[in-house]
Amino acid sequence: MNKIGFNLLAWSGGIGEDMLPVSERLKKIGFDGIECFMAEQNKDVYKKFGTHLKNLGLEATCVLGLSPEENPASDSAAIREKALVRLKHAIDCAHAINSKIICGPFHSAFAYFAGRPPEASEYEWSADVLRAAGDYAAQAGITLTPEALNRFECYLCNTMDQLFFLLNKVSHPNVKAMFDTHHANIEEKKLSDSLKTIAPFLAHVHISENDRGTPGDGHVSWDETFSTLASIKYQGWLTIEAFTRNDPGFANAINVWREYSNPWDMAEKGLEFIKNNCQKHGL
Repeated sequence: MNKIGFNLLAWSGGIGEDMLPVSERLKKIGFDGIECFMAEQNKDVYKKFGTHLKNLGLEATCVLGLSPEENPASDSAAIREKALVRLKHAIDCAHAINSKIICGPFHSAFAYFAGRPPEASEYEWSADVLRAAGDYAAQAGITLTPEALNRFECYLCNTMDQLFFLLNKVSHPNVKAMFDTHHANIEEKKLSDSLKTIAPFLAHVHISENDRGTPGDGHVSWDETFSTLASIKYQGWLTIEAFTRNDPGFANAINVWREYSNPWDMAEKGLEFIKNNCQKHGL
């Protein structure tokens, strides 16, 4: 049975004391786990929060983005080395919080553009870094799941075809793929075809509405999404990633300029929506 999670970014980019009651309420609502953004780099903070989650009976997954100074697809060997160091540290932090998944667009730098389409060398450089990170992740029992983003946030991997191409080059059992319905709604011709394309690598899914509000309130093709996930026998997390302006610094960084939904509406209605669709489509 698929586990259902909720991303804490609806409240904060951090995992401080203020997120303890949030996680407690998410547990009461019925979620199986939470997802945290990896801005924090102190392993002790992850360990403390992980202990709290374990005591609640919640699991954790993590999401990571990289800066241009730590870009795996950079033509600079020094920058690529910094990317690997950052990825290894993220793996250590994920291990501390008891997460088995790190997802996100860490195949390249977030919101960095070269002013041209991606080149073959960039895929090779990215694959080399991800393969080395996969070796490190394997020791911790962690799976890395890079994410394709829309064209306004990334240029290396916008589609499942591009992500499949990259992961074939990586060819590592601990480097799989993530599918995000928000980005796919922008970039893919058909959600069903894109899911079938990435199915051999698929290990994590973000349930995200087209406007980043409450799942089910927008125009993402949800019947197509859930029926295809069922047809490919997907068994991983279904994690809601929805945004607000509760954390202005994070919201500004990803161009969230208005409120979409109340975060607790996102959580409560989103969980019900996912459960209903899983039952409807036999997922």
